[in-house]
Amino acid sequence: MTVAVLFAIGGIGVLIYFIHHIATTIQASSIIAAVAAETLGSIDRLFPEKLGEGAGSEAEQQARGPERERKWQAVPAPMSGYIQSLDNATLLRVAREQKTVVRMERGIGEFVVQDTPLVSIGQDEAPNDDIIADLQNAYGIDRHRTVEQDSGFGIRQLVDMALRSLSPGINDTTTAVMCVDYLSTILSRLATRDIPSSLRYEDGELRVIAIGPTFASLVSESFDQIRDSAEGNLSIMLRMLGALHTIGSLTDSVPHRQILCLNAHCIAELAEQSLKYRHDRERFDERYATCGFTRARTNLSRLNH
Repeated sequence: MTVAVLFAIGGIGVLIYFIHHIATTIQASSIIAAVAAETLGSIDRLFPEKLGEGAGSEAEQQARGPERERKWQAVPAPMSGYIQSLDNATLLRVAREQKTVVRMERGIGEFVVQDTPLVSIGQDEAPNDDIIADLQNAYGIDRHRTVEQDSGFGIRQLVDMALRSLSPGINDTTTAVMCVDYLSTILSRLATRDIPSSLRYEDGELRVIAIGPTFASLVSESFDQIRDSAEGNLSIMLRMLGALHTIGSLTDSVPHRQILCLNAHCIAELAEQSLKYRHDRERFDERYATCGFTRARTNLSRLNH
């Protein structure tokens, strides 16, 4: 009898722990932190990615001329779905063996329709079955996106959570602020990494024309829709300004900082259009100045509404 009672008490204890664990796991803060951690892990694996030698923007422009003159043979997607993974080394190997250039037509995270162009190879004649199989097998296609090679998907999940939180039916600013905080963590990590050029060289020869994210595209993915949904919401605007300031403090790249300043200007325009009260406008101006962003415009606090 005593053993049965002990087992019953133990079972109740396990049940309580299980309920507590589940309740904690499904909390918004836990989900947001888990998505951010997975995305940061993806960034650490992917950037910098060494696939041949990267090219600067000037070299990219110079290479675009010969690219347009090539005759391209498209290799179709074997199935419909999201591109989950890509074996970059295979693309480089095929290009090297054929002494030509391989051009990606779809990138990681994109949806591709069966029999539409997936990748192209620069040659006069249609590729043989072995080359087609090699190029198709370089892509992993499935029914959904994953974060493993697609850090943009992690960003997309956080943005979606923020948008749902800011929707009129929910209006949960706290959760949206947490999403912005973790997006700033992700972008801060990216700001210190070398995102590969779209042109990949081997021994001085252009081999792969890739499709991949840029710092500008990832900043846009992170903040554009949240900003559009933050009309009149001072808390979100201030948090986004703080995020941009934090990201900017971690990079010496002038282009990166220009992108961040442009986003700050967009937030300032939204504030000018949507903040109704003088006190809110004064707080925004103070935070804007503290972050070090410059603008040739009248302080919001001086505007009469």
